[in-house]
Amino acid sequence: MSDSISPISSVVWADPAREHAFQTWLTPLAVQHGLELSTLRPASADASFRRYLRLDRSAGGSLIVMDAPPDKENCTPFVQVQGLMQQSGLNVPAILDWNQPDGFMLLSDMGSRTLIEVLDPARPQDAELWYRHAVDLLLQWQQASRPGVLPAYDEALLRRELQLFPDWYIAQHRQVTLDDKQQAVLAKAFDQIVAHNLQAPSVYVHRDFMARNLMLPSDPTQPLAVLDFQDAVYGPVTYDIASLLRDAFLTWEEDFVIDITVRYWEKARRSGLIGARSASGWGDDFGEFYRAVEWMGLQRHLKVAGIFARLTLRDGKPKYLADTPRFIHYIRTTCSRYRELAPLLRLVDQIEGIQAQVGYAYGRM
Repeated sequence: MSDSISPISSVVWADPAREHAFQTWLTPLAVQHGLELSTLRPASADASFRRYLRLDRSAGGSLIVMDAPPDKENCTPFVQVQGLMQQSGLNVPAILDWNQPDGFMLLSDMGSRTLIEVLDPARPQDAELWYRHAVDLLLQWQQASRPGVLPAYDEALLRRELQLFPDWYIAQHRQVTLDDKQQAVLAKAFDQIVAHNLQAPSVYVHRDFMARNLMLPSDPTQPLAVLDFQDAVYGPVTYDIASLLRDAFLTWEEDFVIDITVRYWEKARRSGLIGARSASGWGDDFGEFYRAVEWMGLQRHLKVAGIFARLTLRDGKPKYLADTPRFIHYIRTTCSRYRELAPLLRLVDQIEGIQAQVGYAYGRM
């Protein structure tokens, strides 16, 4: 094994000083962990400024390096939430070394295939067991919740997230300037969404709990691994189940969504997270709970539409915006079900250039 990292054409460093800092940090770890430095290669990147590199070990297997520039990414929440999830029994990457000043981290490798890679929305029967497993992991995480540990998913944060929709999706992506009446419609809708979502009891919230962030174990006896958890907060119990079933990257038919949501709801009631056994008594009726999940999903999709527009226009990552029609569909579907959201539906249709259908609507709540 060489004592320095061989140049790897597939790993590009925009900053020579950062590359040098990386080499200085990693080289001594090569002996300790049996790293084959010449195998350094990209593993994945995400929507943030983080990226992940993979290294083989001489004894077999591999490890992951997180490259998170400290001027753009704060790794402290990752370390905190990793500890909380590990304590709750979830399968998460182990932190083997952390260079805090430079933003480098050596992690155990949880595999190379995420759950989304084996799912087919046309075959929900094949996905059911995976989703039931994911629900169990979510409940395990939520049952470990304690107040005052993670940042609060409070009104201020909910509103900051919603503001991404007018700031980035409407104004920047769609190039639409809202008039006073339209701004009033949006403000009233945001008030309603925030008020609905704050009614739910609070638990630990992963905040991006979906198939793309659940890793298939290389050992079939092991549970799914949970990734991308550094933005976790303490907030509405409805958020992660909405995130899981109203996925940013794939769409399920509603009968499948309802089936898995019912399974989650029944277990959450039995565990005392919601329902008659909980401190609040909230969510004992499934209809009430499902409506709350829909309103939470609406908050998430307005936010994500704004984030994906920002990723394209500010960060040069256009692939995310290709999924925007899915968010608009989610938003319009939810708005069409609730009379108080009808003005928001009309506004979205105006922004999207959709001709509203004229006729009778049944089953509006």
